[in-house]
Amino acid sequence: MGLHKGCKPNNPNGRPPGKPNRTTEELRGLFQSFIESNIETLQADFDQLEPKDRLSFMERIAKLIIPAPVPELQRLTDDQLNELINKLKNQTDAI
Repeated sequence: MGLHKGCKPNNPNGRPPGKPNRTTEELRGLFQSFIESNIETLQADFDQLEPKDRLSFMERIAKLIIPAPVPELQRLTDDQLNELINKLKNQTDAI
């Protein structure tokens, strides 16, 4: 029998869903420190890029910083999804 998502066989008190692991947090901190320590050099390098390359850079960075939009159906709770399914079933039955 395979494990399914959310199953914690060896550590029931493990890291909660959505919480980054410690290594990820440490790497983010190191990266942020690097950026802060080198901001002038990074800005000078950015300023030397061609306009199209600056836009490309900004687009790539935005994907890392700004979360992707969540489709509307993924925002719904199970109860809301069930309600929507029932409404659709009733509309289909009425046709």
